[in-house]
Amino acid sequence: MKKLLLFSLLLAAVIISAFKISEDPLPLGAAIPKPDVKMKDISGQEVTLKGSIKENGLLVMFSCNTCPVVIRHQGRTKEICQYALDKKVGVVLLNSNEGNRSDEDSYEAMKDYAKGQEYKWTYAVDKNNELADAFGANRTPECFLFDKNGKLVYHGAIDDSPNNADNVSRKHLKEAIDESVNGKDVSVKKSKSVGCSIKRI
Repeated sequence: MKKLLLFSLLLAAVIISAFKISEDPLPLGAAIPKPDVKMKDISGQEVTLKGSIKENGLLVMFSCNTCPVVIRHQGRTKEICQYALDKKVGVVLLNSNEGNRSDEDSYEAMKDYAKGQEYKWTYAVDKNNELADAFGANRTPECFLFDKNGKLVYHGAIDDSPNNADNVSRKHLKEAIDESVNGKDVSVKKSKSVGCSIKRI
């Protein structure tokens, strides 16, 4: 009985660790965390957030290959990432699912996924979920928009209807990009990210 109880407690600890939730999301106005950390992109090159920022800022999106919400967002993800690039905002998608790294979120799987989605932006491995921890990111997809000065101006979802693109009434991220690029205060700075938990180690 004691052995069974001990096994149950150990199993629970492993499960909790795998689905660990960060309690401290990056505050608005914060600088880009760990901008010099080198990450492996699907191109085979090493990239950093510092090297990815463009004239009007940087969009960092935590994503993956497998989350049903990410899959439902495929069209919207491609649309907003291209929009950001067109507005001279750098784009980095990060896969922090270290718990799935030997399976469907492996580096090779990321390359295949990005090729199938015709990604034209950085999609990099967040090794040991270092960046996810620094950002306080918990979901996929989850977006962080930094202005031209590298300060966080928006954190949250792509839009207000994660489950159905036909019901979108406000494109939070697009509006935030437009306002930030035009030197305006972002009117909606935070929204709730709905998606799968990041599978941490």
